[in-house]
Amino acid sequence: MSSKFINRVHSIDIFRAVTMFLMIFVNDIDGVPGVPEWIKHAGERTDGLGLADIVFPAFLFIVGLSIPHAIQSRISRGDSKTKIAAYIVMRALALIFIGFIHANMETYSDTAVIAQPWWEIQITLSFFLIWIDYPKHTPRLLSYSLRGAGFILLIVMCALYKGGTAEAPTWLHFTWWGILGLIGWAYLMCALIYLYSDGELYVLVAAWIFFLLFNLDFHFGWLNFLNGTQNYIGLAGNGAMQAFTASGLVISVLYNRFTHNRQPKLIWVALFLLSIILFNMGFIVRFFSGGISKANDTPSWVMICTAINIIAYGAFMFLMDMKGKTGWFDAIKPAGTSTLTCYLLPFLFYPLYQMTDIGYPDFLTHGTGGLIKCLIFAFLMVWLAGVLEKKHVRLRL
Repeated sequence: MSSKFINRVHSIDIFRAVTMFLMIFVNDIDGVPGVPEWIKHAGERTDGLGLADIVFPAFLFIVGLSIPHAIQSRISRGDSKTKIAAYIVMRALALIFIGFIHANMETYSDTAVIAQPWWEIQITLSFFLIWIDYPKHTPRLLSYSLRGAGFILLIVMCALYKGGTAEAPTWLHFTWWGILGLIGWAYLMCALIYLYSDGELYVLVAAWIFFLLFNLDFHFGWLNFLNGTQNYIGLAGNGAMQAFTASGLVISVLYNRFTHNRQPKLIWVALFLLSIILFNMGFIVRFFSGGISKANDTPSWVMICTAINIIAYGAFMFLMDMKGKTGWFDAIKPAGTSTLTCYLLPFLFYPLYQMTDIGYPDFLTHGTGGLIKCLIFAFLMVWLAGVLEKKHVRLRL
């Protein structure tokens, strides 16, 4: 594993910020009528892509881009592989757990002891108390007390959870892993592969190809006998999420290798060839593996979105790392540095809004007005994350 790995790549931070901003935007606009359909998710039976169908794959790709830098940083500090592996597992489990809780929000019962908006606020606050990156100058007793309060609040909220219906109530149960849970599984597998392969490129490429083939074979029906276990074993159904993250790993290692070998032009050749190959493969398999569908995690969706991610990263790399245009994205910078904070803030805003009788003016509920409202909301969440970051309130798993 190279000890010369670049500590910080501005293009990754900016790519992450833009993606997080878009994630908040497309989540907010999902129920707004009268906006261009290409912004939203394509229908479950639609053979095509909307902007919203590209955002989540981009985030998984960025996770892969970031893994080598994070692991190499810990190695340079003298951490052992065992210690790094433990950190990876704990971080992944935290993401999986939060995602699991978010998935259960979708089946919260109206007959529960606590109204859903209040329950969502309380459990989100517990996440903040537990995982805030407390400043070094914070008294140890205070940080331990706040974390302890967060764990107590979390346990109480979990105990009070009630899902399902009055006739068929349920407690916390598995439906799907949630967005953060899917990220957690992909991160866990790909980070451990990188760590224990010492970042060897051929191993990372092999892992990427394996996940692509696993996803492809799943849609051919050869792996139907695994249907009952897929969601539980962490492949998140069919390997699609890991394929996105593994692609980021490969691109990140290629970037580092060509940069340190003083062959920067070769990275452009690699990005161009990979994107062309993936685009063509995506459109070829489209006709016999379920079309282009995020809802079904089809191979065509995986390959085409990966090609788009590679092109987008190339653009950010050119603007940020080579031309130094980092100031262009200062307005949304907190979305790249306080990403988890940014993602969780809407889980406080939406229930708070739901508990009031305040409504938006009619012109902001549909069409162009609704689109503008969603853009403003996304900027507001990023701005709040920036304000909290300055106050040392930043989540870190």
